[in-house]
Amino acid sequence: MPEKKDDDKTGMYTFGRYLSVGLMLPVATMVGYGAGYEIDKYAGTHHWAMILMILGTVGGFVQLIREVTRG
Repeated sequence: MPEKKDDDKTGMYTFGRYLSVGLMLPVATMVGYGAGYEIDKYAGTHHWAMILMILGTVGGFVQLIREVTRG
């Protein structure tokens, strides 16, 4: 069970929370980019599947906003 914010004496809970926020956006973007690249390569298309990269970025922003507003 995660510690509550008030019980966090060392700051590790807060550190972990903000570390995950900082990693969320680039990881979501790279996963979307990788999936789009592989689909493009497999289908022989010219970057139409790169929409997945955009969706990955949007997903990262959504999670970022959720985490920050969670308090």
